[in-house]
Amino acid sequence: MFFTIPTLMTWARIVAIPLIVGVFYLPLEPQIRNLIATAMFVLFALTDWLDGYLARKLNQVSAFGAFLDPVADKFLVCASLLVLVHLDRADVFVALIIIGREIAISALREWMAQIGASRSVAVHMLGKLKTTSQMVAIPFLLYDGLVLGLIDTHVWGTVLIWIAAVLTVWSMVYYLRKALPEIRAKV
Repeated sequence: MFFTIPTLMTWARIVAIPLIVGVFYLPLEPQIRNLIATAMFVLFALTDWLDGYLARKLNQVSAFGAFLDPVADKFLVCASLLVLVHLDRADVFVALIIIGREIAISALREWMAQIGASRSVAVHMLGKLKTTSQMVAIPFLLYDGLVLGLIDTHVWGTVLIWIAAVLTVWSMVYYLRKALPEIRAKV
């Protein structure tokens, strides 16, 4: 099911990556670029929730969609983090933690699937909380200004991205501990 509505929405998140990055190369005022990139990120991040909802509602759940959805999320988050590091709005250490965890857990899930133990590393609420904190922090950092003259999005985004980094490590430890019995049994 490559071309269902939910899968097309997932593909849109992947297509959004060069568009969001490209905004920062446009000859516009920095505040306008920030606003456009933030709006695009929020719009495409919302498709993460919407595509899953529609897949269930329209009975269009597929193995391909289940594979592509987290890949699209990881691409969108990792590309945005790289942009934020480049713009000096996020610490490279945070980006390394988050991107490294995504690679490690993806590899762990692949290995666990090969040995028939994928249930031991099924998505947990901690992973969802990590993703949510990233999806809130990133637009704050992309916007990088004051909202309503009161909310400094850079400060809040920085706090939230560090919270996301802590949750990232915590969720990685959780998944590794869940997989450890299966790993010991197979090694």
